[in-house]
Amino acid sequence: MSTDAHEPPAPGGTLAERQARLVAALVAGGAPPPGFAPAPLAAARAALLRKRAGEVARHWPLLTAALGPHWPSAFLTWAADRPTGGGLRDGWDLARALRDRAELPPLGAEELAVREVSLRYDGRRAPRPRRSPALAHVDGAVAIQLAGRTYLLRR
Repeated sequence: MSTDAHEPPAPGGTLAERQARLVAALVAGGAPPPGFAPAPLAAARAALLRKRAGEVARHWPLLTAALGPHWPSAFLTWAADRPTGGGLRDGWDLARALRDRAELPPLGAEELAVREVSLRYDGRRAPRPRRSPALAHVDGAVAIQLAGRTYLLRR
């Protein structure tokens, strides 16, 4: 392989472009790049999605428990075409999506409410601690954050 800077890029684009297409196919629902067998690529993609689901489950145990046997399919359907933002953010985004579709179970709603009063998260930047008091209502409960401590009060 030549290192001549004036040589045209390899077929399919530069190495960085080919790598980006491979990453997109593995973690963001992109099309398989040329030269990759679809079956092994699909197997690797499925394994990465399962690993990602496990990471989200560690950050969102109540959401996971609330969804029960529906957890894997709910997560995999939601995550199929989204790149990861990390376990905390992925779970937060999933919980908000389920809430918006009125599909968030009560236990997951409580966990989301506690997160929302404890941290600020706009869906783009990493969550950061709240410095002012916050309050969130969910069916049958209220989440309150005062002086850096979070409380969940059930009726």
